[in-house]
Amino acid sequence: MDTPTPKEQSLEEGEHVLPDQEKTEDSSPLRWPQSKRIGHVVLVSILTLVMNLSSTIFAPGSKFFAEEFGITNPSLKSLTVSIYMLGLVCGPLIVAPMSELYGRLIPYHVSNLIFFGFTIGCAKATGTGMFLAFRFLAGCAGSAPLTIGGGTIADVIPKEQRGVAMGMFSLGPTLGPSLGPIIGGFVAQYKGWRWTFWVLLILLNQQHGSIAITCLIFMRETFTKPLQPSQPTNTAPQTPTQIFLRALLTPLTLLLHHPAALLTSLSVAYAFGLTFLLLTTFSSVFQSQYGFSLGISSLCYLGMGTGMLLAVTIFSLTSDKLQSWHYRRGFHEPENRLALMAVFCPVLPVGYFWYGWSVEKGTHWIVPIIGTAFIGLGTLFTLVTASALAANTILRSVAAGLLPLAGTPLYDQLGLGWGNSLLGFLAVLFVPVPWLLYRYGRRLRAWSEERYGDL
Repeated sequence: MDTPTPKEQSLEEGEHVLPDQEKTEDSSPLRWPQSKRIGHVVLVSILTLVMNLSSTIFAPGSKFFAEEFGITNPSLKSLTVSIYMLGLVCGPLIVAPMSELYGRLIPYHVSNLIFFGFTIGCAKATGTGMFLAFRFLAGCAGSAPLTIGGGTIADVIPKEQRGVAMGMFSLGPTLGPSLGPIIGGFVAQYKGWRWTFWVLLILLNQQHGSIAITCLIFMRETFTKPLQPSQPTNTAPQTPTQIFLRALLTPLTLLLHHPAALLTSLSVAYAFGLTFLLLTTFSSVFQSQYGFSLGISSLCYLGMGTGMLLAVTIFSLTSDKLQSWHYRRGFHEPENRLALMAVFCPVLPVGYFWYGWSVEKGTHWIVPIIGTAFIGLGTLFTLVTASALAANTILRSVAAGLLPLAGTPLYDQLGLGWGNSLLGFLAVLFVPVPWLLYRYGRRLRAWSEERYGDL
């Protein structure tokens, strides 16, 4: 079996190197005790879950916020929720270069503290502008686990054993946004929108705070530099500014020069953006169509969450076995993991057609919720295959921040049936992408390296 070079592994799995820090056989995180390596995966996964829980916990209460501050524009109302995701776009532009310079631990700890502070700011906001600014900055701080979490997992788990670890890590950006509105719906209904943030802070004190302390005590730096014997000894070391700029530009360069990375990231961004479009409209749709209260309507998010949990289970049980099956037949390509995405990607548009027309026709409420379970199933498999790419994190956060702004106008113009059908038809366009990359990805990578060189 061909062993990929450290640089190839970095491109495939999102790993980075820390300057002036050597990686020896004894210090390699891959050689740590299993309990220590699994512990790092669990901590990073929980951090990611909490940061994503914050992205939608305010969604059901946004209508009360709009009433208090006189917001009548539906797009601005949606922005109060989705601006957190725009913060997740800008955060990696700082977090990724900082991790190149100082390792992964410092960004984790600093972002936790900043996130806590700006969440308090959201709860105490006295105006729309103040609230939007604090929520955006909280999103910037919350981006750290999303940006470098995949790299941490790649540091401590061998490539052929990462299926379960990546499945656990993917629960954050997928299940977190589904659980947030369930909590926020009942809190907003009985205590008001500000309490959605106070409850989040209580959860942080009880869970996130202890996790942060655990990180301080038990987490170690996993960000090490692989030995590079072929590099000339007289090569001048890079300055911190050069390292910062390289980390800042690498995701953009990867998208522009590697069609496979661009196509995969666009597919994930669209699926993830549509998920947030639904998450910001579920409450209003089920309240208007079925007469649900705010709290009861928040339970409708369980359909999508159930689909995502099912997808994580399937991925965790089959991904590593599928990878081993490819290896036994001599296929050692990074596109191997796209096989599951190729199988389940068609489920996504089916879910949108099902959900849109069932809720449009007023069928029993369980029918559209089953449709959202298909959406969750397809979204998870689309997301998890590329969750380690920094470029993908940025694109999917842009989509999640902007697409929800079109949700209410789209449904007002086309209705729930044709509006969701349009989203489904656009999702159909991405169905061939994983099949094409699975079949021709190696040729695309070879063409890119020949034309642009090895990034």
